Amino acid sequence: MEAGIPSAWVTRWAHLIAPGAPVLDVASGSGRHARWLAARGHAVLAVDRDADALASMSACEGIETLAADIEGAPWPLPADRAFAAVVVTNYLHRPLFGHLIDALAPGGVLIYETFAVGNESVGKPSNPAFLLKAGELLEAVRGRLRVIAYEDGFLETPRVAFVQRICAIREATASDASGNTLTIGNTPPGPPRYDLAG
Repeated sequence: MEAGIPSAWVTRWAHLIAPGAPVLDVASGSGRHARWLAARGHAVLAVDRDADALASMSACEGIETLAADIEGAPWPLPADRAFAAVVVTNYLHRPLFGHLIDALAPGGVLIYETFAVGNESVGKPSNPAFLLKAGELLEAVRGRLRVIAYEDGFLETPRVAFVQRICAIREATASDASGNTLTIGNTPPGPPRYDLAG
Protein backbone atom coordinates (compact mmCIF):
# COMPACT_ATOMS: atom_id res chain seq x y z
CA MET A 1 0.00 0.00 0.00
CA GLU A 2 3.06 2.20 -0.19
CA ALA A 3 3.92 3.95 -3.46
CA GLY A 4 6.55 2.14 -5.49
CA ILE A 5 6.84 -0.86 -3.17
CA PRO A 6 4.92 -3.96 -4.24
CA SER A 7 2.23 -5.22 -1.91
CA ALA A 8 3.43 -7.98 0.38
CA TRP A 9 0.27 -9.89 -0.58
CA VAL A 10 1.23 -9.79 -4.26
CA THR A 11 4.83 -10.80 -3.62
CA ARG A 12 3.70 -13.58 -1.28
CA TRP A 13 1.52 -15.30 -3.90
CA ALA A 14 3.32 -14.45 -7.15
CA HIS A 15 5.06 -17.85 -7.06
CA LEU A 16 1.73 -19.40 -8.09
CA ILE A 17 1.89 -17.59 -11.45
CA ALA A 18 3.29 -19.81 -14.20
CA PRO A 19 6.86 -18.71 -15.03
CA GLY A 20 7.02 -16.15 -17.82
CA ALA A 21 3.25 -16.19 -18.28
CA PRO A 22 1.19 -13.05 -19.03
CA VAL A 23 -0.24 -10.96 -16.19
CA LEU A 24 -2.98 -8.32 -16.14
CA ASP A 25 -2.40 -5.45 -13.70
CA VAL A 26 -5.75 -3.67 -13.26
CA ALA A 27 -5.84 -0.03 -12.12
CA SER A 28 -2.06 -0.22 -12.27
CA GLY A 29 -1.29 3.43 -11.58
CA SER A 30 2.39 4.05 -12.24
CA GLY A 31 3.04 0.32 -12.18
CA ARG A 32 4.60 -0.80 -8.93
CA HIS A 33 3.31 -4.33 -9.53
CA ALA A 34 3.70 -4.27 -13.31
CA ARG A 35 7.37 -3.33 -12.92
CA TRP A 36 7.99 -5.93 -10.22
CA LEU A 37 6.33 -8.71 -12.22
CA ALA A 38 8.03 -7.72 -15.50
CA ALA A 39 11.39 -7.80 -13.72
CA ARG A 40 10.59 -11.44 -12.88
CA GLY A 41 10.01 -12.35 -16.51
CA HIS A 42 6.27 -11.87 -16.92
CA ALA A 43 4.71 -10.06 -19.88
CA VAL A 44 2.44 -7.55 -18.14
CA LEU A 45 -0.52 -5.60 -19.47
CA ALA A 46 -1.00 -2.56 -17.22
CA VAL A 47 -4.47 -1.01 -17.49
CA ASP A 48 -5.38 2.35 -15.99
CA ARG A 49 -7.34 5.44 -16.99
CA ASP A 50 -4.40 7.71 -16.10
CA ALA A 51 -2.39 7.97 -19.33
CA ASP A 52 0.38 9.95 -17.59
CA ALA A 53 0.90 7.21 -15.00
CA LEU A 54 1.02 4.61 -17.77
CA ALA A 55 3.50 6.74 -19.75
CA SER A 56 5.96 6.38 -16.87
CA MET A 57 6.26 2.70 -17.89
CA SER A 58 6.90 3.33 -21.59
CA ALA A 59 10.58 2.38 -21.35
CA CYS A 60 9.99 -0.71 -19.20
CA GLU A 61 10.73 -3.96 -20.98
CA GLY A 62 7.95 -6.52 -20.71
CA ILE A 63 5.16 -4.04 -20.00
CA GLU A 64 2.36 -3.18 -22.40
CA THR A 65 0.04 -0.37 -21.32
CA LEU A 66 -3.59 0.34 -22.08
CA ALA A 67 -5.30 3.60 -21.15
CA ALA A 68 -8.96 2.77 -20.57
CA ASP A 69 -11.90 3.90 -18.49
CA ILE A 70 -12.80 0.54 -16.96
CA GLU A 71 -15.69 2.02 -14.98
CA GLY A 72 -17.47 4.27 -17.50
CA ALA A 73 -16.91 2.30 -20.70
CA PRO A 74 -17.17 -1.33 -21.81
CA TRP A 75 -14.50 -3.78 -20.64
CA PRO A 76 -11.56 -2.98 -22.97
CA LEU A 77 -10.16 -6.47 -23.51
CA PRO A 78 -11.40 -9.08 -25.98
CA ALA A 79 -13.08 -12.11 -24.43
CA ASP A 80 -10.41 -14.44 -25.81
CA ARG A 81 -7.47 -12.64 -24.17
CA ALA A 82 -6.57 -14.60 -21.04
CA PHE A 83 -3.90 -14.18 -18.39
CA ALA A 84 -2.02 -16.43 -15.98
CA ALA A 85 -2.71 -13.87 -13.27
CA VAL A 86 -4.87 -10.84 -12.60
CA VAL A 87 -3.51 -8.46 -9.97
CA VAL A 88 -5.64 -5.76 -8.34
CA THR A 89 -4.65 -3.62 -5.35
CA ASN A 90 -6.16 -0.55 -3.71
CA TYR A 91 -9.02 -0.49 -6.20
CA LEU A 92 -12.65 -1.54 -6.11
CA HIS A 93 -15.33 -1.35 -8.77
CA ARG A 94 -17.71 -4.20 -8.07
CA PRO A 95 -19.12 -4.56 -11.62
CA LEU A 96 -15.65 -5.68 -12.75
CA PHE A 97 -15.50 -8.85 -10.64
CA GLY A 98 -16.91 -11.00 -13.46
CA HIS A 99 -14.51 -9.54 -16.03
CA LEU A 100 -11.52 -10.12 -13.76
CA ILE A 101 -12.43 -13.77 -13.23
CA ASP A 102 -13.20 -14.27 -16.93
CA ALA A 103 -9.76 -12.85 -17.82
CA LEU A 104 -8.06 -15.75 -16.03
CA ALA A 105 -6.73 -18.60 -18.16
CA PRO A 106 -7.17 -22.13 -16.79
CA GLY A 107 -4.75 -22.35 -13.87
CA GLY A 108 -4.73 -18.54 -13.59
CA VAL A 109 -4.36 -16.77 -10.26
CA LEU A 110 -6.40 -13.83 -8.96
CA ILE A 111 -4.40 -11.79 -6.44
CA TYR A 112 -6.62 -9.05 -5.04
CA GLU A 113 -6.15 -6.68 -2.10
CA THR A 114 -8.03 -3.53 -1.23
CA PHE A 115 -9.63 -1.59 1.58
CA ALA A 116 -12.45 -2.96 3.70
CA VAL A 117 -15.22 -1.70 5.94
CA GLY A 118 -13.63 -0.23 9.06
CA ASN A 119 -11.14 1.83 7.06
CA GLU A 120 -13.45 4.83 7.43
CA SER A 121 -12.42 4.91 11.10
CA VAL A 122 -8.72 5.38 10.32
CA GLY A 123 -8.61 7.41 7.10
CA LYS A 124 -9.33 7.27 3.40
CA PRO A 125 -10.92 5.74 1.50
CA SER A 126 -13.98 6.14 3.68
CA ASN A 127 -16.72 6.00 1.05
CA PRO A 128 -18.59 2.67 1.35
CA ALA A 129 -18.44 2.35 -2.46
CA PHE A 130 -14.69 1.76 -2.10
CA LEU A 131 -14.76 -0.52 0.96
CA LEU A 132 -15.33 -4.26 0.78
CA LYS A 133 -17.97 -5.69 3.09
CA ALA A 134 -17.10 -8.68 5.29
CA GLY A 135 -16.61 -11.75 3.11
CA GLU A 136 -17.25 -9.86 -0.12
CA LEU A 137 -14.21 -11.16 -2.01
CA LEU A 138 -15.13 -14.71 -1.01
CA GLU A 139 -18.61 -14.20 -2.42
CA ALA A 140 -17.23 -12.70 -5.63
CA VAL A 141 -15.27 -15.87 -6.46
CA ARG A 142 -17.61 -18.48 -4.95
CA GLY A 143 -18.26 -21.32 -7.36
CA ARG A 144 -15.80 -19.96 -9.93
CA LEU A 145 -12.36 -20.01 -8.32
CA ARG A 146 -10.60 -22.10 -5.68
CA VAL A 147 -9.58 -19.95 -2.72
CA ILE A 148 -5.98 -20.53 -1.68
CA ALA A 149 -5.76 -17.72 0.89
CA TYR A 150 -8.08 -15.07 2.26
CA GLU A 151 -7.66 -12.41 4.91
CA ASP A 152 -9.95 -9.73 6.27
CA GLY A 153 -8.47 -7.57 8.98
CA PHE A 154 -6.35 -4.68 10.15
CA LEU A 155 -2.81 -3.65 9.21
CA GLU A 156 -0.47 -1.33 11.08
CA THR A 157 2.10 -1.17 8.26
CA PRO A 158 2.91 0.02 5.65
CA ARG A 159 0.03 2.25 6.77
CA VAL A 160 -2.86 1.83 9.15
CA ALA A 161 -5.71 0.28 7.17
CA PHE A 162 -8.53 -2.23 7.17
CA VAL A 163 -8.04 -4.58 4.23
CA GLN A 164 -9.47 -7.64 2.60
CA ARG A 165 -7.41 -9.80 0.28
CA ILE A 166 -7.68 -13.03 -1.62
CA CYS A 167 -5.57 -15.37 -3.68
CA ALA A 168 -7.73 -17.70 -5.78
CA ILE A 169 -7.15 -19.97 -8.77
CA ARG A 170 -9.23 -20.90 -11.78
CA GLU A 171 -8.65 -24.61 -11.69
CA ALA A 172 -8.52 -26.64 -14.86
CA THR A 173 -8.50 -30.39 -15.00
CA ALA A 174 -7.64 -33.00 -17.58
CA SER A 175 -6.88 -36.70 -17.54
CA ASP A 176 -3.60 -38.41 -18.37
CA ALA A 177 -3.31 -41.63 -20.41
CA SER A 178 -4.05 -43.70 -17.27
CA GLY A 179 -7.21 -41.74 -16.50
CA ASN A 180 -5.67 -39.94 -13.51
CA THR A 181 -7.05 -36.48 -12.90
CA LEU A 182 -4.46 -33.78 -13.47
CA THR A 183 -4.78 -30.22 -12.29
CA ILE A 184 -2.69 -27.46 -13.85
CA GLY A 185 0.32 -26.89 -11.64
CA ASN A 186 -0.15 -30.31 -10.06
CA THR A 187 2.64 -32.87 -10.03
CA PRO A 188 2.16 -35.78 -9.43
CA PRO A 189 -1.46 -36.62 -10.34
CA GLY A 190 -3.91 -36.36 -7.48
CA PRO A 191 -5.20 -33.51 -5.38
CA PRO A 192 -3.85 -30.13 -6.49
CA ARG A 193 -0.75 -28.86 -4.72
CA TYR A 194 -0.60 -25.11 -4.28
CA ASP A 195 2.54 -24.22 -2.37
CA LEU A 196 1.56 -22.05 0.59
CA ALA A 197 5.16 -21.35 1.55
CA GLY A 198 6.26 -19.79 -1.72
